[in-house]
Amino acid sequence: MSSLIKKLFGTLAEKPWEENQALIDNKHTGKTFEISNQMSAVIIIFGFSTAIFSLVFTAYLYSIPPEQDTTFILKNKLLWINTLVLIFVTYFFNKISKDLKNNFTNKIKNNVIAVGAFSYLFLFLQVILWYQLMTEGHFVTTNSYFSSYYVFTTLHGIHLLGGLFFWGKISSRIFKLKEKEYVKESNNLHALSIYWLFLFIVWLVFFSIMFIYNDSVIAWCKELIS
Repeated sequence: MSSLIKKLFGTLAEKPWEENQALIDNKHTGKTFEISNQMSAVIIIFGFSTAIFSLVFTAYLYSIPPEQDTTFILKNKLLWINTLVLIFVTYFFNKISKDLKNNFTNKIKNNVIAVGAFSYLFLFLQVILWYQLMTEGHFVTTNSYFSSYYVFTTLHGIHLLGGLFFWGKISSRIFKLKEKEYVKESNNLHALSIYWLFLFIVWLVFFSIMFIYNDSVIAWCKELIS
């Protein structure tokens, strides 16, 4: 009984000001998981972003007009090109993480530049795609299909701009460091790599929903219900 009480209330009886207890406390890192502060921030952003994007996806699925050609966006080649560009960004970030892990630092700076270049290319192509849709008469107010697309791509673009802001800060520090000192930015680069991977996964989910939730699937669901 006494041991059970000690387990439950033992912490209250501890005296952290005493030398013996201080030695015991100093061995405890105070961390539940061995992750960096940068990664902790990224995880928080993941949770917040996932909630927002989930709402957009749900709104799209439940408000899509029955007469809408649900594969309309996918017929535009730029959407496929943008997806390919994001694949390249993810690839180069993966290269950076592997090179840091294996201490291959000679290509890290070039790969960091490539990440930024492809990310800005993605945003530029996305604006062009918006322009093409608008010139064809498809605006945010056209219907919920296009409004969902514009809202999603805007949110995705804002998240990408946020990532580019931190990419710029990290890049400026890397350019000032010697090659052997790149490891100092490993936590920042790893966290940013995971952040970009998350953006890529969100884009693929959106892409899949636009592709899968098409007219044939809607008709099949209606048949099941009837």
